[in-house]
Amino acid sequence: MNQAALRKIVIVGGGSAGWMAAATFARFLPPPACEIVLIESDEIGIIGVGEGTVPLMTHFNGLLGIDERDFVAATNGSFKLGVEFRDWGEVGNSHFNGFGDYGDTIEGISPHHHWLKLHRMGDPRPIEDWSMPYAAARRGRFAPAETLPAEDAFFKHAYHFDAGLYARFLRTHSEARGVRRREGRITGVNLDPETGFVQSVTMADGETIDGDFFIDCSGFVGLLIDKALGIGFRDWSSLLPCDRAVAVGSEPVEHLTPFTRSTAKTAGWQWRIPLQHRTGNGHVYCSDFMSDDEAAATLLDGLDAPALGEPRLLRFKTGHRQRFWEKNVVAVGLAAGFMEPLESTSIQLIQTALARVIELLPDRRFDPVMIEEYNRVTQAEWERIRDFLILHYCPTRRPEPFWRHCAQLPIPDTLAYKIAVFESCGRVALFSEESYQEPSWVAIFLGNNMLPRRYDPLVDRLPLEHLQGGMNQRANAIARAAERMPEQRAFIASCCAAQAA
Repeated sequence: MNQAALRKIVIVGGGSAGWMAAATFARFLPPPACEIVLIESDEIGIIGVGEGTVPLMTHFNGLLGIDERDFVAATNGSFKLGVEFRDWGEVGNSHFNGFGDYGDTIEGISPHHHWLKLHRMGDPRPIEDWSMPYAAARRGRFAPAETLPAEDAFFKHAYHFDAGLYARFLRTHSEARGVRRREGRITGVNLDPETGFVQSVTMADGETIDGDFFIDCSGFVGLLIDKALGIGFRDWSSLLPCDRAVAVGSEPVEHLTPFTRSTAKTAGWQWRIPLQHRTGNGHVYCSDFMSDDEAAATLLDGLDAPALGEPRLLRFKTGHRQRFWEKNVVAVGLAAGFMEPLESTSIQLIQTALARVIELLPDRRFDPVMIEEYNRVTQAEWERIRDFLILHYCPTRRPEPFWRHCAQLPIPDTLAYKIAVFESCGRVALFSEESYQEPSWVAIFLGNNMLPRRYDPLVDRLPLEHLQGGMNQRANAIARAAERMPEQRAFIASCCAAQAA
């Protein structure tokens, strides 16, 4: 038995990040062996922007033993098969990044190379016609892959949910497993004078709460990682210039689309996230090119149902802490940094941070090598996501000043290399710690009309009639499978409808 094992973990802040951390530690370090305390104040509101997820969420819920139907019902959730992009690149353009691939390799060659050959020969069909998530999404249909015949299960799914309800759901889950919630504000952070480690925090009522390991989920404030430990911020505004968002809910619509929609606007983009009880909407923009009033008007003009209140203004800066783990503090969620929610990465970054903490679980000695490894891998993950987001902006052909500015911005060498390789030969150069794999990169490359100069020459070894026959067979099979699925609202009604308030 490790005599230096963690005895007490203190989580500073609630919201999605805090309660996801609490649930994770309760699963892997269950009380009473390790005491887990979460401190939050009802006086501090939850931002609640990140209501879209990626398929990793299903794995997270599974690890916690959370039933999918209970989770969706409790959070007024819906299912997500990908992201539809409208007017990116140029007005009228539309493409889809789905949670699936474009088929198996043919003769060892990725399917998009075969599509490229057909495209060059004049086949007008977009590559999405070979994507199961797209086929279902465009029809408004959904069923989990595991409920379908194996030959139709060419996809994964994620969720849309109400972030406030999700935090409440995880709180109930965590408290039932021994996590103790402490209500109140923190007024002081106490450091060990010799080591600089956080020893305890002082509450507004004078109580001192000590701990071995602290998880900073205090949001943009960064109460521990920034205010107490002084870890600076790596600013990526020069690469991703959007710095504000306005958000508002709107009345639910009858047709519950199983995807997030991102529509490019004159100085940013607007999201649409359908939930059972409302639709979440937001407009991300750059304040150098649009006023707050203009942004709010743009948001309201783009709604497809009446608004449920006044738009809320959020200010942010894209980037991350120079170190995510310092001494005995790990920053998670907004305390670690911010990425605009273009590909629903905020919840994902919380999940991967917590998974990495568990993989590199410290004891009270806090080996600096483990901490360094955590920071190395986490930074690489953030940089790969950053590059993927920039790829949505940099190939734009839109004429507005904001988009001209984006087109002229310098891009990281890692992204420049990826673009050069794809444009040369159609291959996707993947690095370590990639969150997005080949199909997603292909979706954004081709969706922005970034066609490579050639396809894999080995494609020509396959007789044309065999190529056309195989591609047609998959496209037709996908269409038939999608038609057999129920509409999403009907599926939700059958198993995971939220109870009326």
